[in-house]
Amino acid sequence: MALDMREPIESGCPDGFQYMHPVMRKNFGQWKYHEHPRPGVLLHVAHSGDEIWTVRAGTQRILDLFTLRKLNQIGKEIGEGYVRFTLRSNIEYMVADGAKVEPLIQALEEAGFIVGGTANSVAMISHTQGWLHCDIPGTDASGVVKAMMDEFIDEFKNCNMPNRVHLTTSCCQINCGGQGDIAINVQHTKPPKINHDLVSNVCERPSVVARCPVAAIRPAMVEGKPSLEVDEKKCICCGACFPPCPPMAINDAEYSVLSIWVGGNHSNARSKPTFQKLVASGVPNNPPRWPEATAIVKQILSVYKEDARDWERINDWIDRIGWPRFFEKTGLPFTKYHIDDWRGSRKSLNASTHIRF
Repeated sequence: MALDMREPIESGCPDGFQYMHPVMRKNFGQWKYHEHPRPGVLLHVAHSGDEIWTVRAGTQRILDLFTLRKLNQIGKEIGEGYVRFTLRSNIEYMVADGAKVEPLIQALEEAGFIVGGTANSVAMISHTQGWLHCDIPGTDASGVVKAMMDEFIDEFKNCNMPNRVHLTTSCCQINCGGQGDIAINVQHTKPPKINHDLVSNVCERPSVVARCPVAAIRPAMVEGKPSLEVDEKKCICCGACFPPCPPMAINDAEYSVLSIWVGGNHSNARSKPTFQKLVASGVPNNPPRWPEATAIVKQILSVYKEDARDWERINDWIDRIGWPRFFEKTGLPFTKYHIDDWRGSRKSLNASTHIRF
């Protein structure tokens, strides 16, 4: 295969081949099989007989300069100078010499990094940017990740789950965190409170009106000043109006809460991809450790680990036992708010006459 980089294009990611290990470039698309020698380590064997070993370590999404330099130093001194980051923000070192795997693991663990996150483990939680970068968050998703992964670190290091578990967190209910086996999202439960004295000085009102996904915001005159008003019957409390107009404050210590969703799955390996479903709401947004949300996720994982069959993802397990049994086994309360009464969801279980509550 030619090693020349492809022609640059106006948009899109850069040419990935320039960063690949030479063995990976040489055998691209020609792999014979792969093995999983231990948690956090993968071995790929090509038809040519070449081998490439991958060592995965848990790293946070938002890396400081010291951590980056340390990871770089380990890759240069013990690895072969080639790394990549996974979609879940874990670093992977690729080496063609199997003798370098154990020294690489030892160096990572001595530096405080955890090797794992492969096969049937609890993968590192993927999360949104939080307060550092996003203009819309109701909480700090990266903080929730740190608190929860401290509790689930043994499940990350080992492969004891029935199948892979993807956790996601999102700092707003618009949910750029995506689908997950278990997802933790913030929800605003009250419409924004508008400071009418500031709207005309701070906000470009047409932009705010256009930002609302449900057309619940419209221009208004309040006490002789140009301002905005919200149709609370339409408002879905998403918070999209806050970034272009900070006087429309929606974050609230009492009414901005967390919710837990389960069963989201992008894969179609054994069943069709599925959307996640709400199983707990009104969970306190309680930094810095979020004990209430962590306890719920821990309980779901414990029951899933005990009750699911080998290779069942969480959505497969729930499909087999049914939603009523899921709520019974996990001890989560089932309320009328869990019933899926959206007209387009008639085929889902929650709209079935078999539901019991």
